Amino acid sequence: MRTLFGLLLVGMMSFAQNPSGYWDNIRTTNETITLKAGEKKYIKSVDFPEGTTELVLRISILDDNQKLTSSLVSLLKAIPDPSGISQGTAGALFLATTITGSDKCKYAIFNNENDAKNYVYKKTIKNACIIQDTPINKDAKLLNQSNSCLASNSKNVWIAFESDNWVMNQNIILEIVPWVDYNASTGWTNQNKKDLINELQKQSFIKKLDNKDLFLGTFIDTFSKKYRFSKYSKLLKVEKITVIEAAIKESLKASGQIASYLNFIREEAILLNSNKKPDEAIAKMQNEIITTNMATDKDFGFLGNLYLSTKQFLKAEENLKKAIDLNPTELTYQLKLAHVYMFTDRISEAKDIHKKYQINSLGNLKTWKEQTQFDFQQFEENGFDTSNFKKILRLLD
Repeated sequence: MRTLFGLLLVGMMSFAQNPSGYWDNIRTTNETITLKAGEKKYIKSVDFPEGTTELVLRISILDDNQKLTSSLVSLLKAIPDPSGISQGTAGALFLATTITGSDKCKYAIFNNENDAKNYVYKKTIKNACIIQDTPINKDAKLLNQSNSCLASNSKNVWIAFESDNWVMNQNIILEIVPWVDYNASTGWTNQNKKDLINELQKQSFIKKLDNKDLFLGTFIDTFSKKYRFSKYSKLLKVEKITVIEAAIKESLKASGQIASYLNFIREEAILLNSNKKPDEAIAKMQNEIITTNMATDKDFGFLGNLYLSTKQFLKAEENLKKAIDLNPTELTYQLKLAHVYMFTDRISEAKDIHKKYQINSLGNLKTWKEQTQFDFQQFEENGFDTSNFKKILRLLD
């Protein structure tokens, strides 16, 4: 059979390799309460840090000749992660109860001050999460979230004591040390995560993702690691929008959902353009695809065509050339660039492109000449200058 020392050593090695939290030796409760014979008193704990999932509590009753040889914090520094629920917990409670006194007391623990007052002043016990009604001279407990003392997410507990000494005063040493879980300390409870997901799902692109659940899981993991809930909740609305948008783009890439997201943006831009809103379509493409460095040749080609349709020829040329650099075999970009040269009176450059590709067909199965004639008809209907059309059409004839 392993000795207690052996069990603790194994637990400590495991904890050192993969810690899930830490004993908070700063925000501890360490109080001495003096009770007169038969007296009752209560004390409020120090505020528990965010992410507290467990508490170790030690009560020691001393007379004038007794002293604590070591504090609870110093003992717990050598105890492994309490979430192990075996070696670490057993060792902690064993070491924590080694102090013995001759005096005894009763105690009860409450989640609020009113119940503690009722215990002390009205001698009624109501809503206690721990009741020790048999007098003891020492005690130590490990409380986790399965106990109502922590289950209510309270930042404090109130401990009420009753002296069992009816002759002499007694001193009670109360020590409480919280265990802070790294994940829980971010403040992102399940409810907080659900609220954020519900807010995120209001965005229309979510429904278009190939794997919505994978994206949402990645987003929550990414966002909760970057921002504590307390910090996020204090941001202004415009600041929240900014940090969420940044996390969305990062999570789309990490979850492999970027392609379906980009397709959604493209569809929205095409719909805007179909509804005679080319400027809004341009803004959407620029702000949500181009500026994020996620654009493909199709995006630059579509944006170039939008600029061409709104007579922004320099911007059209810039984007069409980027599309050609990424995909020089797509002839649609070459034809649109030829149109830009024609409208900016660079006829020789436009003719060079037409001569090079006029015997080819485009991806839509139209010949180069057929597509050129169709485009010219559209330009004429939309009020473009037609003065150079005949020069190009004569070449194609």
